Amino acid sequence: MTARLVQADRRRIATAGVISEELKKLPVADAHGARIAPSEADGNELDRLYLALAAVSAEDHPRTARLLASSTRKVAQKVIEEAGEVALATVKHSKSGIVRESADLLYHLAVLWRRAGIASDEIWAEMRRRADNLGIAEKLPKS
Repeated sequence: MTARLVQADRRRIATAGVISEELKKLPVADAHGARIAPSEADGNELDRLYLALAAVSAEDHPRTARLLASSTRKVAQKVIEEAGEVALATVKHSKSGIVRESADLLYHLAVLWRRAGIASDEIWAEMRRRADNLGIAEKLPKS
């Protein structure tokens, strides 16, 4: 095993340990009820946006309708652009900029998911799978 893999394993174990310690501090019902994505009843705006995209019309939301009608390449470019703007706002130490640009990025991700035929539930299920395997919904290690 390389030193890099050993470090990654140690980080994963340490992170899982911290999370389990934090969960122990919660009441039992809350610890077992922890979710990656809130249900629609809890006000998950990203799921609500995803569902609303199905009913978008050019009359009600012309910019969104144009984006949904554009090419997959254009939508992917918008995701890249918004991710870059989040990074730039971060480098500028602009908390409000990070918030605004993150909302733009999430909006464009929801549009991308809709165009690709991916339900937001599929994203939350993947995050849950990662959290179950790694203790946190982090990026999977390269194999």
